Amino acid sequence: MTEDTAVKAEPGHATEAIPAPLSIPARIARSLVLAAVFTCAACGLVYELALVALGSYLMGNSVTQASIVLSVMVFAMGVGSLLAKPLRRWPVAAFAIVEGALALIGGLSVLALYAAFAWLSLYNPALIVVAFLVGALIGAELPLLMTLLQRIRRQEAGAAVADLFAADYVGALIGGLAFPFFLLPLFGHIRGALLVGAVNVVAGMAVVLWLFRREVGRGMKAALWTGMAVVLVVLGGTYALADEFEVSARQVLYRDPIVLSERTPYQEIVITRQVSLSGRPDVRLFLNGDLQFSSVDEYRYHESLVHPIMSGPHGRVLILGGGDGLALREVLRYKSVRSATLVELDPEVLNLARTYAPLASLNEHSFEDPRVKTVAADAFSWLRGLNERFDTIIVDMPDPDDVATAKLYSVEFYGMVKRILAPGGRMVVQSGSPYFAPKSFWSIEKSIAAAGLATVPYHVDVPSFGDWGYVMASPTDKPPALKLAPDVPNLRFLDEALLQASAVFPKDRRSRDVEVNSLVHPRLVEYQKQEWKDA
Repeated sequence: MTEDTAVKAEPGHATEAIPAPLSIPARIARSLVLAAVFTCAACGLVYELALVALGSYLMGNSVTQASIVLSVMVFAMGVGSLLAKPLRRWPVAAFAIVEGALALIGGLSVLALYAAFAWLSLYNPALIVVAFLVGALIGAELPLLMTLLQRIRRQEAGAAVADLFAADYVGALIGGLAFPFFLLPLFGHIRGALLVGAVNVVAGMAVVLWLFRREVGRGMKAALWTGMAVVLVVLGGTYALADEFEVSARQVLYRDPIVLSERTPYQEIVITRQVSLSGRPDVRLFLNGDLQFSSVDEYRYHESLVHPIMSGPHGRVLILGGGDGLALREVLRYKSVRSATLVELDPEVLNLARTYAPLASLNEHSFEDPRVKTVAADAFSWLRGLNERFDTIIVDMPDPDDVATAKLYSVEFYGMVKRILAPGGRMVVQSGSPYFAPKSFWSIEKSIAAAGLATVPYHVDVPSFGDWGYVMASPTDKPPALKLAPDVPNLRFLDEALLQASAVFPKDRRSRDVEVNSLVHPRLVEYQKQEWKDA
């Protein structure tokens, strides 16, 4: 019997599926089809999560990227389901072709989007196309699988739908958990997607083609098996070349040669090195593509961040962020510091700061100082359960360009910081560029004030960043004095005259009519997106 004869139609009656002739018991065949449903659902969700995660890494705004991927894919799934209706006459061949296409497009999706971002600067248009194609193919799976299930054994439609969706949802659960906890840490983004593509094509095409082998003509059967082999060869060959591709694509994104690159569960870490025009080596650290420092002028940034606040009480110092150890280096120059606690989200950043020679040399091996305690944790969650108090708190976080980092610049976050300040204690926050992103800068200052702290904003010139700003604050009615400590060490950049001048802002960059940033209303994300896009 062929696929064309497996569907019986009587004049004036609805088409009825006739159980297919199988070489194994119907119960086992049905279990194999449901296993294919389970595996395909897991693979489909991995493709979806991979697109969301890649967009978050490359574009920064995780909410926007998730919204684009989810909305386009769900819409495309509906389109795919409708397009699959006429294919139900040939469910075996149609399903095999759909799975082969899905495995190929889904497996190559991350690599293709990375290439679109690095070489073509067309990431979002490419993302929409890929998300639509993957979604449409996923949507076409279920109608075809339903037909295959009913061809194994006549079953009431409601019961068949229940079985199908149960396998589909459980598979989605496994895929959703496997992506962050297994695939991404062990294989990375590109290879993880390729591996899932290979699993997808085997689970989808091989199981169905073997199970319903009596229903497919010899020529079609040979073509489909050959197609599956071609998909596996393409995915396998790409897997073997994935490292070379990633190195080439990543280097396009950076001006200087990359000397270290690591993908952690939290972010992509890249270090570049080049000899500057002055003949000095220029070591640069990037997190998710954003510059964190240049060794040529980082001292300007860190002296300005640390030393003004050290004019107040500083026996116990807390640094939130700053896992590179450069702010810690400046703190430890004061003999009167009794303890310094540094909280960094990514353990690998701390490991590199300790063990990677150029970085450890730059921070003067500050983590080896016995006064230092490090904590690998999310600063927001860590603060909630903290019962200690600190004299000085330095907030040296990445820029708030997505919701995950914007919460670290929220009124609620600054309220928690205020709670752990000792009497007379003070806080300083790196606050971005008042020139390129004035709304963001003044929103941060306004959010700190909304938490009940008296603020004093100031800014300096850091050539790698441009005009860069900070906000110092204290839980008193009077803003803290902007001055240097009597025992300030010898500095390369900052002095009293420059510090006093740093409190003056030009007329076109003074306080703006902006809103505070909160957990419920993360205004900074929109400000950042708008201002840095125009910068």
